[in-house]
Amino acid sequence: MYKAFFNLTRNPFDLTPDPRCFVSTRRHNEALAALYYGVRWHKGFVVVTGEVGTGKTLLLRCLLKLLKESKDIAYAYLFNSRLSPTEFLQYILSDFGLPASGRNKSELLLDLGQFLVSRGSKRLTTVLIVDEAHHLSDEILEEVRLLSNLETTDDKLLQIVLVGQPELDEKLDSLGLRQLKQRIALRAQLAPLDEEETRAYIERRLQIAGADPKHESIFSAGAIAALYRESGGLPRLINTVAENALIAAYARQMRTVTPDIIDDVAREFRLGMVSAGDSDKTPNNRDMDVQRAANILLDLFAALRKPRAGDADLDVAVALGTSEDEPYI
Repeated sequence: MYKAFFNLTRNPFDLTPDPRCFVSTRRHNEALAALYYGVRWHKGFVVVTGEVGTGKTLLLRCLLKLLKESKDIAYAYLFNSRLSPTEFLQYILSDFGLPASGRNKSELLLDLGQFLVSRGSKRLTTVLIVDEAHHLSDEILEEVRLLSNLETTDDKLLQIVLVGQPELDEKLDSLGLRQLKQRIALRAQLAPLDEEETRAYIERRLQIAGADPKHESIFSAGAIAALYRESGGLPRLINTVAENALIAAYARQMRTVTPDIIDDVAREFRLGMVSAGDSDKTPNNRDMDVQRAANILLDLFAALRKPRAGDADLDVAVALGTSEDEPYI
């Protein structure tokens, strides 16, 4: 819709994790290098964590693209981690092209072990990649640890890559999973982009989509600053806001995205709304009800303490466990 208007050949901020749109930053380069190095050099366990929207899945797609180019690597890619241990093993074997239907856990483990030994004897690399690994139960994480026991005297037969949100770090730090944690060879963490990285990210995505770098940027400096402020440097939110900002600018027939357009889009997406975690800063309905009840009680006590009430105020004070010299509330 807006591509011809802005002289673009494709959507620059598509939310689909396409490796062709990968924009390298220092943190993403380090994480991708750790993943590829860990797999290629048979390090065993590699863990990458990052907040929602930091680009973990796109990073994995880039890794998979690299692995597909290597004829000596076979991988199983698990993106649904809410499985039982048997379903977990069935999925892995099926992704490796092995028969899995109707087999029990013992048979699945035996078949997987033979498959890994056979590939290992030929100096081939076998990889298990788990996305959304923070959803893995402790039971399945223990199965993963046991799979890592499949090794020769000098090599790991199965390379394991776990990618997930920071909750994965918390799980791996738990006492019950200390054996698994000790097997991790490489760890990397993705963080939101800073303001300069956000600017470079936007410009690079526009160039990938066909924008001429010699021409004035479609996003003004003020718009980029506003976009960084509203997105917090999270690539997924940058894409969402930038995409809708281009649509809004096209609708207004504006060749440049301005800060007010970014602000309008942010309001539409309610990016400035208080989250549930900030409830301690904003009174909820229950707090307001409690406060209202307290005010009613204060009014009642004040009425009871009027002189015409005689000794009623003393009776109330005794009932509340207070003295004449102490405030009731």
